[in-house]
Amino acid sequence: MAKILLVDDDHALHKVMRETLGDLGHEMISAFNGDEGLTLVAAQRPDLLLLDVMMPGMSGFEVCERMRRDGRRIPVIFLSAKGDIVDKSIGFKIGADDYVVKPFSTDELLLRIDAHLRRHKGDLAFSKAIARNGSNRVGDLEIFFNRYEVLLKGRPIDLTAKEFEILALMMANPGQVFSRNQIADHIWGENSLSDENSITVFVRKIREKIEDNPSQPRYLLTVWRVGYKFAKEL
Repeated sequence: MAKILLVDDDHALHKVMRETLGDLGHEMISAFNGDEGLTLVAAQRPDLLLLDVMMPGMSGFEVCERMRRDGRRIPVIFLSAKGDIVDKSIGFKIGADDYVVKPFSTDELLLRIDAHLRRHKGDLAFSKAIARNGSNRVGDLEIFFNRYEVLLKGRPIDLTAKEFEILALMMANPGQVFSRNQIADHIWGENSLSDENSITVFVRKIREKIEDNPSQPRYLLTVWRVGYKFAKEL
């Protein structure tokens, strides 16, 4: 089940989508303007955002742009009555994942929603960890996802924002192997300019801060020729 936020000033559309998504076991949250949508993105941490382009006040483009600037990576599907290439180009440039023109087929939209939920599975696991499980502990290392805080033997570890996000991704999914490309996509978004060597450097820096012996890590483990995983237990 996914939590889906619909931001649109069309009340009839909210009724239709609530019934449709509910039949599939999803939870739908409603916002009717951009300001309300941004507030609910922060408070409810939805798994996917359906975002109208033209609304009174803040446009959907502004909502998406501000959300991406804040580092939120949830998938965004724009809904718009305008289907011209200029509008689509703006949407994709500011971080949209998809663009559906009104009036649209509900079946087609559901297929797109399902595809993006599957595609962003790693990000959703992270967001669920933040929203539902505020912390995770392995050995002497404890992470508080929504506080951007990591403790080692009860003492805070000084991590940069990117170091924390990489560690949080791993600790939210202990035992799961992530390739360097997957980690880069999660942190910087797909088609980022970051390469595998950047992730290797970040991992080394994290190990220097959390491992007793960074050359023989116990927490953040290398999976040869694949990537990295976080230990399930020590």
